[in-house]
Amino acid sequence: MLTPSKKRLMRDFKKLQSDNLVGINAVPDKNNIMEWAAIMFGPEDSPWEGGIFKLKLDFSEEYPNKPPSVKFISKIFHPNVYNDGRICLDILKSNWSPIYDVSSILTSIQSLLTDPNPRSPGMF
Repeated sequence: MLTPSKKRLMRDFKKLQSDNLVGINAVPDKNNIMEWAAIMFGPEDSPWEGGIFKLKLDFSEEYPNKPPSVKFISKIFHPNVYNDGRICLDILKSNWSPIYDVSSILTSIQSLLTDPNPRSPGMF
């Protein structure tokens, strides 16, 4: 049975495919649309240029009213990423809104690689 969150994730996936985001790819698990795997290439002109990073996105049935859990699976040294891969990003915490979708989440994370936020460190 398709729940509202699963329907939304199906729309997010279709949008992600049509957006053709540069350096970002994500797909839901073939057996569970609530779990996604993403690959992000390090942005040009950043310390992470040339890097290939794997991420995991876990959605609850409360999505899109609650943000997914997103973390880097690949090791990355970044001021806004905790040692366990969790990401310190405002849209995944206090500034979440249901208007955000998978494309906007991943684009925001990619932007964080280009422009770290020193006022919100996640390294400790």
